[in-house]
Amino acid sequence: MRSPTSYAWLSVATSIVTIALKFGAYALTGSVGLLSDAIESIVNIVAALVALIILTYSAAAPDREHNFGHEKAQYFSSGIEGTLIFVAAAGIIWTAIPRFVNPQELEQVGLGLVLSVAAAAANALCAVIMLRAAHAHRSITLEADARHLLTDVWTTAGVLVGVLLVQFTGWLRLDPIIAVAVALQILWTGWSLIARSFQGLMDRAVPDEDQEKIIEVLSRLHDRGCDYHALRTRVAGAKSFVDVHVLVPGSMSVQDGHDLVEQLENDIQAKLPHVEVLTHLEPLEDPKSWDDPGKPLAGA
Repeated sequence: MRSPTSYAWLSVATSIVTIALKFGAYALTGSVGLLSDAIESIVNIVAALVALIILTYSAAAPDREHNFGHEKAQYFSSGIEGTLIFVAAAGIIWTAIPRFVNPQELEQVGLGLVLSVAAAAANALCAVIMLRAAHAHRSITLEADARHLLTDVWTTAGVLVGVLLVQFTGWLRLDPIIAVAVALQILWTGWSLIARSFQGLMDRAVPDEDQEKIIEVLSRLHDRGCDYHALRTRVAGAKSFVDVHVLVPGSMSVQDGHDLVEQLENDIQAKLPHVEVLTHLEPLEDPKSWDDPGKPLAGA
């Protein structure tokens, strides 16, 4: 399997190609709508470079200062990308307003549209490849970059429709109106990325389907006269962490208790390879074993 950084390099290369194509389309037509599309592509390449840096950093092994690794750095990437989208939207609106006041005729529309379609096709292909890689590597950075590229494809499609309408209707102010509509649309994408980045940094619990698999394994403790409580989970980039207290009869030997929790950890990781499990062994009969100052997500 290829590393996540290899897909970030693919995104960088695709962004360079699409920037050249889209600015070429703008230069030929003079369409501010196509210019807005080209400006967003600048965000694409900056985002791809940020993704490359973050993926390289997050892949580093745990160290003395970061005992649990560097996976959460990936949330910074999606947050930065969302912020850059806000900047791009502001630039698009700033460019569109003068053109609305003083509309201009479009030129060489045919060739300009061909270049834009080629750019959209390149973005679409890259996005599909990156989405598959994001699923395989559980990478929010790759997913955010891929979804931004897909948004860019739809943005280009909207701009192309606007340019064609200008040609058929002759209403020149429709071009800057489409550009502003593009800016508003990508603002929503930017906000979504920032919100998701914030949620990730807040240590959200694992998805419900993962939680169910974990509980399914832990429930087997009942068959052996054991129990569990204080189950907590959190997602950190591509990894997830599980913390749980396992309660066993006080008469059980240390070796048997160790073997039991080790089997539990192995069974959970067999179902969820991306999960790291930390168990705390306690005597079932001791009331203090049930003390938990926090609020467990699930219990027996």
